[in-house]
Amino acid sequence: MADMSEIPVASLDAPAFALSVVPLAMSYADAPQTLAGQRPAVRGVPLGFVHGLVHGLVRALTVPVLGQDTRSLARRLLIGGLCVAALGMLDLPLSGAGAAWAQAQPQPPQPQPPRSQPPQTARPGFRDDIAQRVLACTGCHGAEGRAAPDGFYPRIAGKPAGYLLHQLVNFRDGQRSYPPMTHLLQHLTDDYLREIAQYFAGLALPYPPTPAAPASPADALGRQLVQQGDPARQLPACASCHGERLTGVAPAIPGLLGLPRDYLNAQIGAWRIAQRHANAPDCMAQISQRLTPDDVAAVTGWLARQPMPEQTSPATSLPGPMPMACGGVPQ
Repeated sequence: MADMSEIPVASLDAPAFALSVVPLAMSYADAPQTLAGQRPAVRGVPLGFVHGLVHGLVRALTVPVLGQDTRSLARRLLIGGLCVAALGMLDLPLSGAGAAWAQAQPQPPQPQPPRSQPPQTARPGFRDDIAQRVLACTGCHGAEGRAAPDGFYPRIAGKPAGYLLHQLVNFRDGQRSYPPMTHLLQHLTDDYLREIAQYFAGLALPYPPTPAAPASPADALGRQLVQQGDPARQLPACASCHGERLTGVAPAIPGLLGLPRDYLNAQIGAWRIAQRHANAPDCMAQISQRLTPDDVAAVTGWLARQPMPEQTSPATSLPGPMPMACGGVPQ
């Protein structure tokens, strides 16, 4: 093998192709010392043949090319190219400067082993039915319309369908004032509101236990007004309209049990200040004007402490004739 130190590499003025393969040729020139201790041949080719290819490549590409005619230069480049191709097929290991040069070249992307994927769980399908659509209501009214614990949103599950429809229409049309409800309902038709009302009315769900609360000195007054009223002040008993069990009367009168005291106070207050309306004649607006603040506190406190009866569904008929005309109740 020729002494590489004698080759005038510094004097090269060859084309870019020749200069780019010089480091590779130098690496293969060093290869016999590496290969000699590993294997006697490369892919069945004698090492002497490999050494000859390396020597020819170095001689063809590293001698000065200035002053050579076009035919001679082409012959040198052709010989160098053939040597490079032959060495490439031999798949020789690189060492020295050639190894560094080869490592610096862009490498083709290596196939990656497939990543283990977490098991896919089937997504529940979207049910395009009324139960799926009214989930928006449960954000305030609680799961399945059972009422939320904060005290300001009533239970709507199991309420009479006519009563629920009236309230939905009143919120939509501005007879009841609560902007979130108005915004939610303002574009819904009567038929859609009726479907919502019928859905919640048909839910027969258990009530939670009534929270324990100490008796109040006002309980006697509250029980009297709820069960007997005060004829002297033209206050009918709550039970005469809301049913003997106080669970409401179908189709349009709501129950009064199972509701937070804060909600009951807020509704009577809304009627007193004309923020809540019903169809004329608005009997609840009249009654709320006749109640004193002490009356309201006594009635709502007593109602909120009463346990639910065994039969929680609305009654099918009133215990007697209505004590006063109410526009929201069909006669």
